[in-house]
Amino acid sequence: MIVLRKRIHEMKMIERNYEPPENWMEWEKKYYTGYDSYICEAMGVLQAQLMNTRPSFALGVLALIALSVPTSAAVLCFRLMELTNGILAGIQHVA
Repeated sequence: MIVLRKRIHEMKMIERNYEPPENWMEWEKKYYTGYDSYICEAMGVLQAQLMNTRPSFALGVLALIALSVPTSAAVLCFRLMELTNGILAGIQHVA
């Protein structure tokens, strides 16, 4: 998957003559040319770390992340509903 993504990015760079789109911000233009190497390096570090850990630890971390993300999203939605309820109650009280 990473190889396919890298090749697609390389083809897009060739089509644009290795220049980023004009509407991009300066920091995006700065990292555009080194995108492939940054991603490959990050994936290599991740793979090396996962290969050096015990499988049960890696699965535990994966389970922790898999459970914490939906929990955080649920808490965020609950807080937004409370905020909306408070705003609507305030509007009703004023009117």
